[in-house]
Amino acid sequence: MTTAVRSAERRISPVFLSLVAVMAVSGWAVWSEQLAASTGFAVFLFIVSGWVVSLCLHEYAHARTALHSGDTSVAAKGYLTLNPLKYTHALLSIVLPVIFVIMGGIGLPGGAVFIERGRIRGRWRDSLVSAAGPLTNILFAAVATAPFWLHALDGVPDPFRYALAFLALLQVTAAILNFLPVPGLDGYGVLEPWLSPGLRRQLEPFAPFGLLAVFGLLWVPEINHAFFQLVDTVLDTLGVTRWDSYWGQEFFRFWQGEPQVPVR
Repeated sequence: MTTAVRSAERRISPVFLSLVAVMAVSGWAVWSEQLAASTGFAVFLFIVSGWVVSLCLHEYAHARTALHSGDTSVAAKGYLTLNPLKYTHALLSIVLPVIFVIMGGIGLPGGAVFIERGRIRGRWRDSLVSAAGPLTNILFAAVATAPFWLHALDGVPDPFRYALAFLALLQVTAAILNFLPVPGLDGYGVLEPWLSPGLRRQLEPFAPFGLLAVFGLLWVPEINHAFFQLVDTVLDTLGVTRWDSYWGQEFFRFWQGEPQVPVR
């Protein structure tokens, strides 16, 4: 393989750079309130673009870890370019997660990159390949909430503060859901290398339905309540209150009109 081809396989995609640009410009619009007549729309663009950027980083983390663990095929597949259009299941990894963010404010995980597990050197590395994605969501959440846990919110406009809080909520929900030990999710991928071959064969047919099963369970009121209580507890440890994430979601839903935030 020539050096030029190798470089192209790892060059950051213009598609990803465009997403980062949209996130930066919309974030500036929210901060400066240049679109005061439609702050909600700017929040919407900021959160959706930020969410898709985090999905790209999630899948890139899987691929990059796999590359260093023995699966060199990820480069030829374009996974190292951060281009969401190169993903095996763009519908599951990009389209559906965005739809569920709009519908219910849940950071829905999705499968995208195809890792040739037979190339991975050792069970520990195999587990790390699966863990790398949701660990990226945790890191993204830590960065988004940095102004909160660093107590550096002085001068931060309220809409931008709320948008960061809601974006962090999506990252936390994605990390928690992804780490569930359910076939088809990354949490199961962490455990799978340590299971017996027989048990893996028995569980393999359930992998395509694991995510659907988790989503279905979230419709059960008691489970939904317990899940979001856990999310709020995690956010609270990061300095983000339920007030912040709630109003972030309200601004995000710009089609309902500009929210009237009461004075605290």
